[in-house]
Amino acid sequence: MTQLWPGRDFPLGATFDGYGTNFAVFSEIARRVDLSIFHARGREERLTLPEVTGSVWHGYAPDVGPGVRYGFRVHGPYEPAKGLRCNHHKLLLDPYAKAVIGDLTWDEAVFGYRFGDADGAMNTRNSARFVPRSVVTQPYFEWGNDRPPRTPWNKTVIYEAHVKGLTMRHPAVPEHERGTYSGLAHPAVIEHLVDLGVTAVELMPVHRFVSEHHLVEQGLTNYWGYNSIAYLAPHDAYASVPGERVVPEFKRMVRTLHEAGIEVILDVVYNHTAEGNHLGPTLNLKGFDNPAYYRLVDDDPRYYMDYTGTGNSMNMRHPHVLQLIMDSLRYWVTEMHVDGFRFDLAAALARELHDVDRLSTFFEVIQQDPVISQTKLIAEPWDIGEGGYQVGNFPPLWSEWNGRYRDTVRDFWRGADAALPEFASRFTGSSDLYQSDRRRPSASINFVTAHDGFTLRDLVSYNDKHNEANLEDNRDGTDDNRSWNCGIEGETDDPDILALRARQQRNLLVTLFLSQGVPMLVAGDELGRSQGGNNNAYSQDNELSWIDWEAADTDLHQFTRELIALRRQHPVFRRRRFFEGQAPRGERFVDIAWLTPEGELMSDEHWESGFVKSLQIFLNGDGLASRDDRGQLVSDRSFLLLLNAHHEPLTFRCPSEGPSGPWRVVLDTTEPVFRGESEREELHHGGAREVAANSIVVLREASS
Repeated sequence: MTQLWPGRDFPLGATFDGYGTNFAVFSEIARRVDLSIFHARGREERLTLPEVTGSVWHGYAPDVGPGVRYGFRVHGPYEPAKGLRCNHHKLLLDPYAKAVIGDLTWDEAVFGYRFGDADGAMNTRNSARFVPRSVVTQPYFEWGNDRPPRTPWNKTVIYEAHVKGLTMRHPAVPEHERGTYSGLAHPAVIEHLVDLGVTAVELMPVHRFVSEHHLVEQGLTNYWGYNSIAYLAPHDAYASVPGERVVPEFKRMVRTLHEAGIEVILDVVYNHTAEGNHLGPTLNLKGFDNPAYYRLVDDDPRYYMDYTGTGNSMNMRHPHVLQLIMDSLRYWVTEMHVDGFRFDLAAALARELHDVDRLSTFFEVIQQDPVISQTKLIAEPWDIGEGGYQVGNFPPLWSEWNGRYRDTVRDFWRGADAALPEFASRFTGSSDLYQSDRRRPSASINFVTAHDGFTLRDLVSYNDKHNEANLEDNRDGTDDNRSWNCGIEGETDDPDILALRARQQRNLLVTLFLSQGVPMLVAGDELGRSQGGNNNAYSQDNELSWIDWEAADTDLHQFTRELIALRRQHPVFRRRRFFEGQAPRGERFVDIAWLTPEGELMSDEHWESGFVKSLQIFLNGDGLASRDDRGQLVSDRSFLLLLNAHHEPLTFRCPSEGPSGPWRVVLDTTEPVFRGESEREELHHGGAREVAANSIVVLREASS
């Protein structure tokens, strides 16, 4: 029989100290908490935690070590009408579990109430056979000389990737490592990332998650992972060996990426959990202390506030919820060595009452934390609640997914009217959104595509979504795609359409990587990956979502690689500060100038004309107004960008006054590859150059 001593109330979770394991869990409403230890063949041993200190129940098991499976049972009030849902018949995951093993089986036993009972009477069936187990982990790991790359924001290039989808079809990755953390760390994958020039991988959710009941019933899964159930545990399905060994495998992945100079950013989902609404299962937080962990409806606490569209919202007003989130974040930084976080539906985290509050407690605790405040912090600045769209409204430490950038760039290149002034603001780093509180261009995470929506190839191939595979009659996913199929919906062998689509992909990529701010590229976009027009492939854990490396568009890959290198080589495209001239409507050539195709400064009439879809942008390499780490003024070559979003070719003329040039062509998006040095054209004052329909020409000032 396992011994259980009083133990300590800190830290929370299961902590192995080399001799035994301390267990500590929070519940204000529990009358008793049992620790369940699982022995060989699943035999369960239940022990009552002997002490409670400040609503933390704790005990120390001297003979329990790494690899032991465990869970908890909470004895307390079951009164759904009052928001109280304790049910000791349900085995609960440790909210602080560092490893989780086993699948969730959607049996009635995992629900706290009896099906078909109008009053929600307690379900007394034991859920242990149907739910995952928490696992005690070994904290020691040999990190060696691991150091975080700490890439400055203005040099950061983010690569949004799915752990499984990135490597599941990679021919160089051994079959047993495909779709795993080890697969992501394989030399062939690292070589691709380094060669491409990305500096950070932003991993879609790796916190332990489960698939929703309705998906499982349909034979689908939650592929994306935005359905977390354990905030300190890496998702074990991405491990080449399941169980507690998932933790060292994840650490080895991080260490390998760091050795290659690549940061690791996690997409985290603290706004809700997989327990859903009042009809959802009882898996952990709901059974420990439902009213503490979740936002309940004030006048009827049977029900949950839902700002996320998933059934529940975490109660950010409760100190133990904030503690859970902060402890999780610190664990991933201090123990797992990750470099930053992208917060899913971050506006929901800032709702203290009902409105989004940029001065909320959540932001305050992040601001003062000496560990988390020093990492890269990225907000998805919206949720589905009223007033939830908060682009530009997060505090100074934060960068944000700039949804306005995505929409504007898509509109410009599909030829939408009245896009030019908005395009100028987004291209220059969105100072209208971020400069007022002294943030810098790096506050804007620029993206044209993301996991949610069309891939880059599909963006230029489909006008409408085609989500039939999701089995929701094509009702799911947004209808606001701002896409253009270039004349034919879907796949085609028409050479003119294919050439236009290829050019449009290059236009979007050039705009993305030459804009001020931090560019984010979705894994596979550089390879021409398609999802067949599915813009919501969250449930498609199959070849529709996985990258097909052997079908890669090699020209597009090479173009993207050289484009990222161009950005890396020239600080004029990654300024530390916003432009200081009269941008975006400058009257003289200071640090930026906006010109007509004829080479004249743009007038108000040009800006206000909705049909204008072509312009020149002059970027002054001597106008960076920033210094390097040693205080030396940074300078660069100047560039002239010729953008033609019209469907007809136009003749552009280099300005006859101001920047002298001469100018040499660096790239032309009508061509699938960058030009060699010996082939570059040279243009002088007033020189003319035809720019094809729907294309960009980039000119660089010739060196003296």
